[in-house]
Amino acid sequence: MCDDHDLIRQALRAVISREPDMEVVGEVSDGEQAIALARTLEPDVVVMDIQLPGISGVEATRCIKKFLPRVTILALTVHDDYEYILQILEAGATGYLTKGVISSEIPSAIRSAVNGEAILSEDILKKLVDYALQSPTSGSPSSRSPELTARELEILQLAARGHSNKVISRELNLSENTVKKYMMSVFDKLGVHSRTAAVIAAQRAGLIGSGFPPGERRADG
Repeated sequence: MCDDHDLIRQALRAVISREPDMEVVGEVSDGEQAIALARTLEPDVVVMDIQLPGISGVEATRCIKKFLPRVTILALTVHDDYEYILQILEAGATGYLTKGVISSEIPSAIRSAVNGEAILSEDILKKLVDYALQSPTSGSPSSRSPELTARELEILQLAARGHSNKVISRELNLSENTVKKYMMSVFDKLGVHSRTAAVIAAQRAGLIGSGFPPGERRADG
């Protein structure tokens, strides 16, 4: 885990160490150290602060994903700053949490991130996608947009509505493992590392529409 505040690292260590299926193997206070330690330890998960002295959490995430493409990176931030959140998701983070929910949500968030789930509420996902579509890098659909299969588009559209793999598998009568395989194929075609980044990239390219049709309500259970 990487955070430049000692108290945050202590809180993270205390919470994670209580989980029987988790172990803290290293902790650092800046991006350069995070890159070096990740290269040495090759962890399953990196918990990364976005705003760090020197190399930012965004750059550290991008660098780590280059030599450890399968590592799961969960970002931490003080504020719901969509610009920073979008940057770190596009750099390769699976999701993000605000530091105010460390004690209550970090263990379940880590498990969900490892399973490829989006660590974003439905409301935040919608706001983040709206922000991304209004940013200068968004534009009209490209004639060179990646080609997704009908099933991949169907799964991605459900992901855009905030549905988990479990709910998607139930709606489409597929196994969760099959849904994960489709999502990994989508990530590869879109050149992204998380379902949130995939939703944003697909909407920017005009491949899928926005989450919920008018009047539709989410039915996760």
